[in-house]
Amino acid sequence: MKHVSILVPQGNAILSSVVGPYKILMATNEFLKQTGAHSDDYFDLHLVGLEERSTLYDGAFSIHSHCTIDEVKKTDLILIPALRPDQLLTDLESNDPFIPWMVQQRTVHGAEIASMCMGAFVLARTGLVDGKQCATHWAAMDLFKQMYPMVNLVSNKVVTDEEGIYTSGGAFSFLNLMLHLVEKYCGRGAAIYISKFFEIDIDRDNQNHFAIFQGQKDHEDEAIRRAQNYIEGNVSERISVERLAEKYAISRRNFVRRFKKATQNTPLEYIQRVKIEAAKRNLESTQYNVNEVMYQVGYADQKAFRSLFKKYVGLSPVAYRAKYNRGRVELERPTAW
Repeated sequence: MKHVSILVPQGNAILSSVVGPYKILMATNEFLKQTGAHSDDYFDLHLVGLEERSTLYDGAFSIHSHCTIDEVKKTDLILIPALRPDQLLTDLESNDPFIPWMVQQRTVHGAEIASMCMGAFVLARTGLVDGKQCATHWAAMDLFKQMYPMVNLVSNKVVTDEEGIYTSGGAFSFLNLMLHLVEKYCGRGAAIYISKFFEIDIDRDNQNHFAIFQGQKDHEDEAIRRAQNYIEGNVSERISVERLAEKYAISRRNFVRRFKKATQNTPLEYIQRVKIEAAKRNLESTQYNVNEVMYQVGYADQKAFRSLFKKYVGLSPVAYRAKYNRGRVELERPTAW
């Protein structure tokens, strides 16, 4: 039997990331019993809070914990639900009492820990993920990089698994994290059953095509902000870093340093991501073919464009258009005679 502690955070936790893992592991218990793999529950599930009762969504919902952290002396697996972004910094402080308990469970008892979506911010406060891979919601990545520079944040992965520390990407990516854990602990057969029962795509491993690049402009460097606006307003042009530095009367070296500090991206990365985001919008909403879209965002080399698109999106331009532009797919579908 594996003792599982599903944390019940204070403040604005995402209810689905508490209830969802609970339901998935309960269903796994039933599957294992029905198949004869275990005569009793394999996962011993506990909702663990700082208090016996927590309210969510401004009092619209409440969760009654099975126990508090003071009552859990040893656990095998800790699941950290997602936090809502609107009051993230306040909620992180409210949930700090979980931190020493998690560190003790990990360092003394060898507990494994998994975070969901923006629950990664709670995990990172333990220091246990320093130097390790970590995923979170794409919309929170710039803030995460600023707050936890020692963590190896990965933008593309839906699930990370490193030395008993697990994380998942944004929103309902936690479903894939749970499938990963079910497969690791109970085998592929159990994971396949759960994926079918809950209708979860078991092979989803990249979240980049969900991301919307918005640029990081919450900084005080006005020259860099103007450079960002220029890049975004001139997507079709071929913009060089040297040209930008000269335009804003900053040495190239200093421009690159200031740009990276302000935006968490190098100027070249920012230019590429802005252009690829524009290409994505065109592929989603217009009837232009891939070459036409490529030219509209300032690229002329088909191979380079495809490579760059796949790097940031995780899909080829053709695959992305097929996935998100229904009108284009209907247009290209052959007529049945």
